[in-house]
Amino acid sequence: MPEGDTVWRTAARLHEALAGRDIVESDLRWPEISTADLTGRATIEVVSRGKHILHRIEGGLTLHSHLRMEGQWRVEATAGLSDRWRRNPQLRALLGAADWTALGLRLGMLDLLPTAREGELVGHLGPDVLGADWDLGRAVDNVAASRAPVGQALLDQRNLAGVGTLWCAEALFLERVPPWTTAGELDRSVLERIVSRAQRLIDNGRRHATQTSTGSYRADDAHYVHARSGRPCRRCGATVRVAPIGDPNRERTMFYCPGCQGGLGPTDDGRPQAPLGSNRGATRSRRSY
Repeated sequence: MPEGDTVWRTAARLHEALAGRDIVESDLRWPEISTADLTGRATIEVVSRGKHILHRIEGGLTLHSHLRMEGQWRVEATAGLSDRWRRNPQLRALLGAADWTALGLRLGMLDLLPTAREGELVGHLGPDVLGADWDLGRAVDNVAASRAPVGQALLDQRNLAGVGTLWCAEALFLERVPPWTTAGELDRSVLERIVSRAQRLIDNGRRHATQTSTGSYRADDAHYVHARSGRPCRRCGATVRVAPIGDPNRERTMFYCPGCQGGLGPTDDGRPQAPLGSNRGATRSRRSY
């Protein structure tokens, strides 16, 4: 699932292309709103809230979207827009202006509602790590009140909005904290370091349009543990591993280093894990990160 920095950049790209411009073509392919016609209305702004995108439209309307695991918004030049995009079975939304057209593909959520009611969809979110009103203290308070593993608490968007498995794993590794430690049992100073680290990593990704925690811009060198199961830890040499974290019906994958982060996690069976992309016979790491 895209992290908050990716969603922020997506919203910024949509805003740059459409803000202040009239919608001249509208096609919403979502059952509950498929008959809505937005043509003739101008885009006011497009902003992100955590992992949600809010496209505010003239007349007091907001088109809300969430990318989930596989969704994306593309921006294409209207003049050169091929009909193959309109025929694409993965197209969920098309909003065209005179110069640029936004195409929502494989979106996980799409809603049209009065702007005054946005809170019904995003009001439950905790402080936005990339928001102008980012509140470190409140985010730490939320995480500290959790009885869940700290890795799970960081991924709970009600505690802080925008952190996904990538930055959660990297922040915990950099602070040498075992992901399965109960959040509320950690010292507040430790939680402050973890949350602050995650926020800085995401903000760096937002500003530089590259997701790196190591400082390298090479894809295979950009992270310490995320997507590196079966490979040696860059810090201690132990084998990086991946294991599920969270409630059984809402499990997420957590990459970590047993050498740096307190040994095997309680949900890790310890079996050999081949590197992602390897065809060797060892147990493959789950890919749903």
